[in-house]
Amino acid sequence: MKITVLCVGKIKEKYLREGIAEYSKRLSRYCKLEIIEVADERTLDRASEAEEAQIRCTEGERLLRLIHPDDYVITLAIQGRMPDSVELSRQIETLGIQGKSHLVFVIGGSLGLSDEVLNRGNDSVSFSRLTFPHQLMRVILLEQIYRGYRIIHHEPYHK
Repeated sequence: MKITVLCVGKIKEKYLREGIAEYSKRLSRYCKLEIIEVADERTLDRASEAEEAQIRCTEGERLLRLIHPDDYVITLAIQGRMPDSVELSRQIETLGIQGKSHLVFVIGGSLGLSDEVLNRGNDSVSFSRLTFPHQLMRVILLEQIYRGYRIIHHEPYHK
């Protein structure tokens, strides 16, 4: 299976890049992983709701250009369903059994995802009701995908 993490913005912090590199390496034995970044828009400190919506829309257009019609898309959004690690692993396994060859996880920018991106998603998940920085979500997502593959293959992994 090919898994793409499609996200807004670049990672600047060394510790996050190292975490992403570590989980990317670990995942290489289970799937073909690709991480694609699109440019983020600058957000002014006191942006109006309309300005924030326009930023989400612009970033969303960049994301949607990279999603193909046959991709299975899972958006990461606070309002998404909250699976546990076993449920997420079962979903990945089931999608593979159903012949879904390309799974795309989408992480928005600091303002989240546009309605157009959320509507394109086949599913939407949330890892918590807490808010995490979108850069940190990449590490969290990759760790959960890795954990999922360990579960699928009945391999030990710390709890």
